[in-house]
Amino acid sequence: MPAPLLLLDSASLYFRAFHGVPDSITAPDGTPVNAVRGFCDMVAILVRRRQPARLVACLDLDWRPAFRVAALSSYKAHRVEDPSSAAEAVPDGLSRQVPIILDVLRAAGIATAGAEGYEADDVIGTLCAQERRDPVEVVTGDRDLLQVVREEPTSARVVYVGRGVAKAEVFGPAEVAARYGVPVERAGEAYAEMAMLRGDPSDGLPGVAGIGAKTAASVVSAFGSWDELAAAVTDRTDKRMSSAVRHKLAAAADYLAVVPMVVRVACDAPVTRDGADAVPRAPADPGLLAELRQRWGLGGAVDRLLGALTEER
Repeated sequence: MPAPLLLLDSASLYFRAFHGVPDSITAPDGTPVNAVRGFCDMVAILVRRRQPARLVACLDLDWRPAFRVAALSSYKAHRVEDPSSAAEAVPDGLSRQVPIILDVLRAAGIATAGAEGYEADDVIGTLCAQERRDPVEVVTGDRDLLQVVREEPTSARVVYVGRGVAKAEVFGPAEVAARYGVPVERAGEAYAEMAMLRGDPSDGLPGVAGIGAKTAASVVSAFGSWDELAAAVTDRTDKRMSSAVRHKLAAAADYLAVVPMVVRVACDAPVTRDGADAVPRAPADPGLLAELRQRWGLGGAVDRLLGALTEER
C-alpha cells in the first residue's frame, strides 16, 4: 500500500497538548510551552507510527465561519469570548503558544494549509476531495471528521486521538458503520446525517427534540440520502419513516433546512498551502529552528520531531 498523506487537525492537537501536558513546563523566560512541546511530541509519534510520505498541518483561519453562523446563529456561540469581536475563548496560556507552533512548523519544513473564511475541517475535507494519488489519513480528536471516511477514489481514514495519541483509533467506513450503526456503503455521509439529527451541544447544534443517537442512526439507515430523508418528512405514504419520527422532524423543519450547511465539511474551500507536503528530510530553516529550540527551551521535543521526520523509511 502506498504511504499516506497525513492531514493534521492542528488546533485539535494543540488544544489536547495544552490540556494534557503540565503548564509547569515553561521556556527560560517563564513563557508556557507545554502545548508546543506536546504538539511536537504528538507529531513525532504520529509520523513514526503512520509512516506518511506527505504531511500537512491544517489550520483554522476562521474558527466560526460566517456562512455557518448565517445558517444557524447558535453555532459555537457559547465559545465566543467577546461578542463584539467574535473571538474564540482560548486560554491565554495557549494563545501565546500558537505562533510558536507555527514558527516550529515552518522552520522544520512541515507544510501548512488554510482557507480564508473556513475551518480546518473544511481544509481537510477539500484536500481529501482533491486527493487522487495516495491514501489519506486524518488525525483529529473531533468526531465530526468521521464524515470524510471513504474507500474510493482513494481511501480516507480518520486516526481519532480523542483519548490520546497512544490510544489512537483508526476509522474507515467499516469501523464507522460498526460503531455508529450506519450503512457501510455510505458511512461518512450517513454519520454526518446522524449528527444533524442527534445534535451536538459542544458545537451549539440543538438537534431534533426527542431524537437520540440510536434513533438518528436508524432513521438515516433507512434512506439512501439526506434528500430522500427530507422528502419523507412531508410524504406520509413513505413507510420508511414512522409517524412519531415524522412528527418530530416536521417540528424541526426550519433547523433541518439549514443544518446540512453547518455540519457538512466543505469540499471546495479556497485552500492555500505554505510549503511542499513531502515529509521533510531536513529542516527548511535550520538556523531558525535552532533559535526557537534555544529561546523557548524546546530541546528534547524538537529533537524528537526532527528524528521522526528524518529517519529512514
